[in-house]
Amino acid sequence: MPKVKTNGIDIYYEIHGEGFPLIMIQGLSENVYWWDPPLINELSKNFKTILLDNRGVGRSDNPGGEISIELMAKDTIGLMDAIKIKRAYIIGHSMGGKTAMEIALSHPERVEKLILYSANCGGPNSIGPSRERTIELLEILSEQTHTRDLVEEVMFHIFTEEFITQNPEFMKKKVDDIFIVLTSPYTFGHQIMASSQYNSFDKLKKISVPTLIIHGRKDIITPPENAEIFVKNIPGAKLKYFDNNAHMIHTQEPEIFVKILLDFFK
Repeated sequence: MPKVKTNGIDIYYEIHGEGFPLIMIQGLSENVYWWDPPLINELSKNFKTILLDNRGVGRSDNPGGEISIELMAKDTIGLMDAIKIKRAYIIGHSMGGKTAMEIALSHPERVEKLILYSANCGGPNSIGPSRERTIELLEILSEQTHTRDLVEEVMFHIFTEEFITQNPEFMKKKVDDIFIVLTSPYTFGHQIMASSQYNSFDKLKKISVPTLIIHGRKDIITPPENAEIFVKNIPGAKLKYFDNNAHMIHTQEPEIFVKILLDFFK
């Protein structure tokens, strides 16, 4: 289980395959297990696919203290330095999209192409869940112990109900994987704070690397209007909608997801 020291902590990472580097940054509380093996297997046929656990999550160190998007971006750059990756494709999912954006803004020379997936820019210009969904999520997240029942309830916010109903065994394994290395409520809360405090709206026009936006039209966590904000403000950004998907497109339609990435990386 490889780790590297960066910013005073050990960051856990995995490398799959060979080729041009592709760094995958996951969202709120997610560890490397959230990237499903079929997806990683396909990507590793074409790229040196690099996964990492953000600080405080999975098998990376949990040093306590404040967490910020800027700090997680520095962690990722530190990992790139440690494993001698000068430049990479970078994909950020959900909160990870903010980290990926920050890397593109602060270190554009390290980013070959950028993918913002189920993400938003943060701040008052971004679009959040409905009031009803927000209340439901806050009630779930306020629990001091994240039980299996709570995690299963969260699944209904990030997958479509149809997918959950049609794939009971897959969903059971997904919850099992989460419990292999469960994120603590402490880190969960600090990540929520970090994400809520980040606002890149006024900087979007400064993103100078080729950018692809991927979003599901049924996403209730990060509504699809956020994709339109990116396209209108990031120079030359391209947008791909998935009509029947929610927040976790790579799980629901992995083959099409990979094809879109391959086409963009050509």
